[in-house]
Amino acid sequence: MTKDQVMPDGSWEFDADVTAVFDDMLARSIPQYNVMRQACFEIGAHFTQRATDIVDLGCSRGEALAPFIEKLGVNNRYIGVEISDPMLEAARVRFEGYINCGVVDIRKIDLRHDYPPARASLTLSVLTLQFTPIEYRLQILSRIYESLTEGGALILVEKVLGASASLDEMMVALYYDMKRANGYTEDQIQRKRMSLEGVLVPMTAHWNEEMLQITGFRQIDCFWRWLNFAGWVAIK
Repeated sequence: MTKDQVMPDGSWEFDADVTAVFDDMLARSIPQYNVMRQACFEIGAHFTQRATDIVDLGCSRGEALAPFIEKLGVNNRYIGVEISDPMLEAARVRFEGYINCGVVDIRKIDLRHDYPPARASLTLSVLTLQFTPIEYRLQILSRIYESLTEGGALILVEKVLGASASLDEMMVALYYDMKRANGYTEDQIQRKRMSLEGVLVPMTAHWNEEMLQITGFRQIDCFWRWLNFAGWVAIK
């Protein structure tokens, strides 16, 4: 695993440099990263239905799709959606054999304007919606809901704001302590923070849950939370 030494200059981009170190970046930047990934897989696997699609929005290098492909194989079709060209290339290389036999489809799609045709029993949105402008999020969630089979589920993981300014400040401070403990320098932390301003726009946990309710999901539960990160399962 290549170590993350990225020092962004300007607005954040999922470029070739980020793609090359992405696995290390997530492991050191997302609290309880392996716990979160495993929970997404185990909960998501409960809702998969044979001969349906499993969709990953913002699939990056394919880390979330991989365990489903390994477990379910040709019983399902897997659609990875991504906007970053370097990430698309990495995912297509990773799943080349499955792509060639029609089991995996990695698509370049801007979710603000398009959505993959799918009959999905499971849709994953892991740290993706937060990178789309707030005004598009309800529209994207509506498309997710419409594409799901009855009894299908959305796994949503997002960075979130604290419920008040003081609580948010405390959570962010503890989060940066975690990054320091994981080997990031103060300069790296601040450069990434400034680079992500206006690109990664979190909302409170309550706002995320309200959006899911407005979209039509009636069974919604938070299955993972660590300070300013949260994961939900929402069932159609």
